[in-house]
Amino acid sequence: MNEEKYMLHALRLAERAEGDTSPNPMVGCVLVDGEGIIVGEGYHHKAGEAHAEVNALLAAGSLARGATAYVTLEPCSHYGRTGPCCKALAEAGVRKVVAACLDPNPLVAGKGLDYLRQAGIEVSCGMCEKQAQRLNERFFCWITKKRPFITLKYAMTLDGKIATAEGDSKWITGEEARRFAHRLRRQHDAVLVGIGTVLSDDPELTTRMVSGRNPVRVVLDGGLRIPLQAKVLNEEAETIIFTGIDADQAKQAELELRKHVKVIRLPLQGGQLPVELVVKQLGELGITSLLVEGGSAVHGAFYDSGFADRVYAFIAPKLIGGHDALSPIGGNGCKLVAAGWQLEDIERQLLGQDIMITGIVKKGGC
Repeated sequence: MNEEKYMLHALRLAERAEGDTSPNPMVGCVLVDGEGIIVGEGYHHKAGEAHAEVNALLAAGSLARGATAYVTLEPCSHYGRTGPCCKALAEAGVRKVVAACLDPNPLVAGKGLDYLRQAGIEVSCGMCEKQAQRLNERFFCWITKKRPFITLKYAMTLDGKIATAEGDSKWITGEEARRFAHRLRRQHDAVLVGIGTVLSDDPELTTRMVSGRNPVRVVLDGGLRIPLQAKVLNEEAETIIFTGIDADQAKQAELELRKHVKVIRLPLQGGQLPVELVVKQLGELGITSLLVEGGSAVHGAFYDSGFADRVYAFIAPKLIGGHDALSPIGGNGCKLVAAGWQLEDIERQLLGQDIMITGIVKKGGC
């Protein structure tokens, strides 16, 4: 019996809930009988609803007895909005549980597998572990680091420019790459830009090119210069504006007349909003993952502050040149190439004529 194929199937099931389970992880479960036939399957659809194991058990009914459960994450062992899945598996008479990886949540963290062993159920862990960890990297970061998982995303030309010297940036990449970028928005709890992007591009920051929920929109605007008619203030999603302590109070009051808009004041440092305080505030608001789509200055601020977990770079086969055309990451940067950030676990994908490269950030010593 090729057990790996069942776990890969469970991972594909889990992915169906992409962008819908936060702050919970995405989880899939497949129940297989002794003949290798799938008798039940399920995935966690949304936070607060039944977990993957429960959905799979419901689908299998009495056929779950004696079956093997392939689960993409260790079954939970605690009572939250739903009951413990390890108990449900044991009561259903499952013979064996194969988990892709342990749950880092201190409420679980091995306790689920221990419960199953004590119930006389055969347990193994580690099959397709790397794929399972990749699937829930945002959740794992939130649990272990107590802050949002941060993704930097940008589109650039082959000569490393994100806009012309005159500021034109529409469009560097083609429709396939832009649709992929909207999918990234759906995956994250929030998307962040600077006021420069709002003033120059007037983005809506929604997932209009794909189906799914819109992220919370975050704008860094130290001087509260955002126009009241900006698209990012429409009612398509919540919007959080970070501004300075001394920003216009009357304008803040006018902005907050809109129930979906929140203004947060922070002390400026060197005339700029401090990235570490922004990240801290977002974490306290329950934002578990953040997609940074800022321009050169915002990306530079995150780079210099050391806040990034993954990078998505979309590279278009275009050359625009220009001394003053901006690069994707501004700020102070590194003095030595060897001290720069290195990406690991690289993935590449062709999107139309454009190339997407992504990887986990291994920070250097800038």
